[in-house]
Amino acid sequence: MSDKNKSKKFVPKPPQKPNFQIWLIITAVIVLIGVTWFNQNSATVEITMKRFEDMVLSSDVRKVTVIYNQNYVEVTLREEALENQRYKDELEAQNRFYNPTGPHYRINIASVDNFIENYTRLEEQLPEEERIGYSAKEQESWGNWISSFGFLILIFFLFWMMMRRMSGPSGPGGQIFNVGKSKAQLFDAENKVKITFDNVAGLDEAKEEVEEIVEFLKNPGKFTKLGGKIPKGALLIGPPGTGKTLLAKAVAGEAGVPFFTLSGSDFVEMFVGVGAARVRDLFKQAKEKAPCIIFIDEIDAIGRSRGKGQMPGSNDERENTLNSLLVEMDGFGTDSGVIVLAATNRPDVLDSALLRAGRFDRQISIDKPDIVGREAIFKVHLEPIKTSDDVEPKKLAAQTPGFAGAEIANVCNEAALIAARRNKNAVDMQDFQDAVDRVIGGLEKKNKIISPEEKKIVAYHEAGHAVAGWFLEHADPLVKVSIVPRGIAALGYAQYLPKEQFLYQTEQLIDEMCMALGGRAAEQIIFGKISTGALSDLERITKMAYSIVSIYGMNEKIGNVSFYDSKGSEYKFDKPYSESTAQTIDEEVRKLIEFSYGKTITLLNDRRNELEIIAKELLEKEILFQSDLESLIGKRPFDKETTYEKFTKVVDGKKIEAEVKKDADEATEEPEESKEDVVENKD
Repeated sequence: MSDKNKSKKFVPKPPQKPNFQIWLIITAVIVLIGVTWFNQNSATVEITMKRFEDMVLSSDVRKVTVIYNQNYVEVTLREEALENQRYKDELEAQNRFYNPTGPHYRINIASVDNFIENYTRLEEQLPEEERIGYSAKEQESWGNWISSFGFLILIFFLFWMMMRRMSGPSGPGGQIFNVGKSKAQLFDAENKVKITFDNVAGLDEAKEEVEEIVEFLKNPGKFTKLGGKIPKGALLIGPPGTGKTLLAKAVAGEAGVPFFTLSGSDFVEMFVGVGAARVRDLFKQAKEKAPCIIFIDEIDAIGRSRGKGQMPGSNDERENTLNSLLVEMDGFGTDSGVIVLAATNRPDVLDSALLRAGRFDRQISIDKPDIVGREAIFKVHLEPIKTSDDVEPKKLAAQTPGFAGAEIANVCNEAALIAARRNKNAVDMQDFQDAVDRVIGGLEKKNKIISPEEKKIVAYHEAGHAVAGWFLEHADPLVKVSIVPRGIAALGYAQYLPKEQFLYQTEQLIDEMCMALGGRAAEQIIFGKISTGALSDLERITKMAYSIVSIYGMNEKIGNVSFYDSKGSEYKFDKPYSESTAQTIDEEVRKLIEFSYGKTITLLNDRRNELEIIAKELLEKEILFQSDLESLIGKRPFDKETTYEKFTKVVDGKKIEAEVKKDADEATEEPEESKEDVVENKD
């Protein structure tokens, strides 16, 4: 990397002043401990006047001190008397570390004059050389003073601390007068993020976009000399788990500029005006450190379309926050040097003013990765895992179609946990297959008790799916079929290997519906009655049928009309068609499902022998793989390569790993092809 591309040097922060509040609290604690220790060391044993008279007559007293302002008398014993076991035990019981020099005992008196008079008469009974007299003094008792005024001192101290925190500058957003401070976390040269672009895989196009932003911040002259301007914002859009936040973390790790990060919900508070104040404070801090980057995760929390679902005359705090954000991003008072990155998985609900150019100049779409991207993601997550030689990232990528980056990371972690549970030295391919089953179907219920009748129904149900998918031309090839209970209610499942394609024809969608109806059709053929096990299948085919009729325009009676609302807002309360059209849609959906069901019934009746073979084998082994089906009922009658076979195709001894992308590139280079031709190329 050249010197121009190196991270900028930051001016070190000035040393922070010591926190006065902390030192004040520490001092108060030390004083309290000292006073308590002093009171413990000066603790005395309280005795009666009669006991005092016995001590005086026994010549055990060395000193008598009258505290005339406290109405008590301190008595100090002679050193010889302290050797008496009785006194020693008594004083140690009161205070183990008592002071030998005294005072040792204490007498509470009602009147100083009466005590002096009685003490004088008592000493007259002693020889003159044994008389010690008394002394008098005035003394302040800190312990009593604290006991008397401690509660008031505590109340005053707490009130002072509260007022200081309310008006002090410490901790943004934590105090009542600092509630308008931004909660953004700052990453700079001192606390840099460890994630870089090397940790991000499967997002090549999105990486290229954000890498250009980072390059612009590091070397702006490369772009400005051609008249280019730094983009004000980039919006990362994609389904959950595809790596939007990870990509932003990589930008924070690569950029040599300050990086502010926070969530959209951090702007929202119960107080009116707090969100707008936090937006202004965030951009104020960012402008002071410009050039810099602001990342707002889940921006849909404050960026929803304005004026929807709001009561007339009400004050919407979220809208005020959004208005402040719009002004800061592209208003009269904005300055250059602050780039805003944002991420959301719901771009359809965002306000149109937020999405326009000048605020978010770039909208970067991050979709679920294809097989090539999944292989790259697997390689990243497999690096810290100790794997065996049979683990192939290509095969794992082919067996996980539709998986996002977060799900792939979960599969790798689950595989490592499964291998550790089995006391293995390395994670093998079987552990990864079990992890994929765990993620797709849920936790295996080994102790779930299923009656033989139910198990037989499940076996024929899954065998119906397997046979229908095996002998339908456009259905996805089967990978695995199981009748082992998994998840909450799944008593069995079939796993397929879908093709990497984005366009579907009517025949392909109907074959998919027939394959989903294979379980219900098998139950009807074998048992003459149906069960509730086809719930998820029926839900899937119902959505698919309504999509064919009312969204994709694939129905002759409805015509080339789509009632799909991409923004999810226009058709919320009213439908864009009449009641008669709605009735027609329902009728066409029923006809389509009945046609698919009849086609499936006919297929399974013709292949009943294969259905019986697979069901009986399932009852015996519980799990069957593609190789087992080939040995039982022969190979599929359709000579088509799967996505994995295309991906690892060998030509002249070399693997053509870009075979899957090649078809899409050809379709892009030849725009005169029809839609059907493009689909054939993708297949």
